[in-house]
Amino acid sequence: MKPNKEKVKVHYERITEVIEQHKTAPQAALIAHLNPIIVGWANYYSTVVSKETYSELDNKVYKKLRSWGKRRHPNKSGHWVASKYWQTIGENNWVFATRQEGKNPMRLQAHSDVEITRHVKVKGEVSPYDGDLIYWSTRMGKNPEVPKKVATLLKIQKGKCAHCGLYFTEESVMEIDHIIPKSKGGKSEYKNLQLLH
Repeated sequence: MKPNKEKVKVHYERITEVIEQHKTAPQAALIAHLNPIIVGWANYYSTVVSKETYSELDNKVYKKLRSWGKRRHPNKSGHWVASKYWQTIGENNWVFATRQEGKNPMRLQAHSDVEITRHVKVKGEVSPYDGDLIYWSTRMGKNPEVPKKVATLLKIQKGKCAHCGLYFTEESVMEIDHIIPKSKGGKSEYKNLQLLH
């Protein structure tokens, strides 16, 4: 169900309430409290909401955080406040994040960071028991006849090979590959695994 204006308003009010409750808290504490609220709401509506709604919410949150920063440093310029609390991370400008030298900064997740994925209806006459393991693993991320890691990677990769981009078929030989080899410190975490032909 798509969020109406009232649900968007309630969500934004919840974010505002958390920011108000953390007037004097460190930036990391504020981020730690806001991230689950933002990511949870954005994930819940990721199949029905539009990018415009996410962008509008991100703009409102930015303005609220800018006021939060100015209130903490009333004698500093807007430029100083911006350079203290916002930074460029990768290709993203204006990321509300901590400055931790030599470590990954703790960053506020944006609504627009959550990918919008439209719900796809089940094909007409198909069933989980018809033997189409690839279709059901890709769709659900699980299938009793496919190893869990393979099924999860099929869902993450949307049924495509990470190397060639072609769809897997029932006849495909699938292999789990480490992006960074274990011999070079790569871990067996999903972010370091890919499914190949």
